[in-house]
Amino acid sequence: MKSIGFGVVGSGYMGKRHAVALQSVGSVFNTSLRPTCEVLCTSTDDGAAKMAAALGFHRSTGNWRQLVDDPAVEAIIIASPQTTHREIALAAFAAGKPVLCEKPLGASLDDARAMCTAANEARVVNMVGFNYMRTPASQLAYQIIQSGEIGEIVHVRAEHNEDFLADPSAPANWRTRGDASGTLGDLSPHMFNSVLRLVGPIESLVADAQIVHASRPSETGYEAVTNDDQANVLCRFANGAIGTLSFSRVALGRKLGYAFEIFGTKGSLRFDQEDQNALWFYKGSAEEGRRGFTKILTGPEHPDYKAFCLGPGHGTGYGDQLVIEARDFLVAIESGDAIFPTFRDGLEASRLVVASFASWREGRWVKLSNF
Repeated sequence: MKSIGFGVVGSGYMGKRHAVALQSVGSVFNTSLRPTCEVLCTSTDDGAAKMAAALGFHRSTGNWRQLVDDPAVEAIIIASPQTTHREIALAAFAAGKPVLCEKPLGASLDDARAMCTAANEARVVNMVGFNYMRTPASQLAYQIIQSGEIGEIVHVRAEHNEDFLADPSAPANWRTRGDASGTLGDLSPHMFNSVLRLVGPIESLVADAQIVHASRPSETGYEAVTNDDQANVLCRFANGAIGTLSFSRVALGRKLGYAFEIFGTKGSLRFDQEDQNALWFYKGSAEEGRRGFTKILTGPEHPDYKAFCLGPGHGTGYGDQLVIEARDFLVAIESGDAIFPTFRDGLEASRLVVASFASWREGRWVKLSNF
């Protein structure tokens, strides 16, 4: 076994999850590369020191450049706001250090393109934090589709709906300001990445979006909401399939309503992240009178499950997705081979976000080749 020093930028919701994953991945997967938590960076020196002590990092800083330049930091995880992603990633690549960046890849399509170009030119391992496609059930869905068990895909219905801003009295914050943090900018990239993985490239789309709560309370009274609360996208895939995608942060009752139904010529699949340890499978060739969706509970026979638990149906959790992601990042670093999802995959999701914005604002179908 060999150790590799990690630096993590950000200690919030995702930064903490990445720190826990780094400390767990070696024992869960018996990786030959073993991460050490070297440096944690947050926006202030005092805050960084406090969180570094809580999360088990050796050192801390309020300056991300110090983290990137630290010789003990051999790989970097970016879990800070998307407006910071580009500058940090480019500095890391210039230093020859692998980067795992949270989604969305950048705050704009220009950011995503620049980051992808820099990664390719540096020939350094890169990955984007699209963690939902790493559940054993989602990986199983990918295997079933690739094997041809459901035939040619003809239709996709997918959604990522939550309710964290359903309350109109919830105060304005960074999520209610700027395109990158609206529903299209924030939630849609996860599902765009998933349908690209499961179904294939999207050729064209038409989108509509809406601000449901036009203003929210702030320290100075009320502040206008400047980005979308919910959106719908109709799309056509390169393989001829059509899709219906929806996104919302005001869908009361949906806590993690990340779900998809994929219909093929031989069968269908259904998945819901709120029941992440189950995949529903319909086999069209079953005997008449015996057809119906079968609930497959994930177990040791399914991708990456056995490392966590030997009991079928006992299940994995959200944090385990980050442990699987950490394992994939370590394998990519050790082998030098690209592992899904790379910055290129992050760029493709960003193209779809920008195309959706353009379609909404122009009120028409758009082709992805124009973005």
